[in-house]
Amino acid sequence: MCLAIPSKIVRIDNMIATVDVYGARRDINLMLLPEEVGIGDYVLVHAGFALQKVDQDSAEESLRLIKETFEQNPYESFL
Repeated sequence: MCLAIPSKIVRIDNMIATVDVYGARRDINLMLLPEEVGIGDYVLVHAGFALQKVDQDSAEESLRLIKETFEQNPYESFL
């Protein structure tokens, strides 16, 4: 099972974007996205590829819930 965490785009260079999740940054590929994205947009990432753009309100709510869940279960936390 995979959990897609909304990731905020902080840099774009051609089809490679740098995303930030809780301060951790990584490069991802944008070639599978059906729509254009920009800096500040949120995307769902799987296996290094952005698969879907997510609206900011939904992304921030999901991130809040994920963080809250792991704060309540510190022994299972990856944050």
